[in-house]
Amino acid sequence: MDLSYLITPFWAWLLAGCTKFVINSAKEKRLAFDLIGYGGLPSNHTSIVTSAAAIIAFKEGFHNPALVVAIALAFIVTLDANSLRQKVGLHAQAINKLNQDNHAHIRLREKMGHTRIEIFSGILVGIFSAWSITLLWT
Repeated sequence: MDLSYLITPFWAWLLAGCTKFVINSAKEKRLAFDLIGYGGLPSNHTSIVTSAAAIIAFKEGFHNPALVVAIALAFIVTLDANSLRQKVGLHAQAINKLNQDNHAHIRLREKMGHTRIEIFSGILVGIFSAWSITLLWT
């Protein structure tokens, strides 16, 4: 079995996560461990699914049926990152506002979804990850 198909999404996750941590830490001017999670630049989820599609394209070609499945999955995850999770963030804001006087309420994370630039950067990280693994593996 060619392990590059397994390693590529992991590499994309690691690269996107480290990039996001560095960007968040630079913005906050501190080590921003508390900002690890949903939302932010680049989109981890998008980079993972894009890397899976890209490694198939690079190694098997654009004619492979598995590429269609990977692109469909990437499309679903990208839509989810942009729309559904942003709505979840808006719900969290409303719940936090309703409970602002309740000291027992644990504040919900409000930044859940991604902007288009965060998603696009995740796509770039995914493609770069697959490209770099392809270069190293062959």
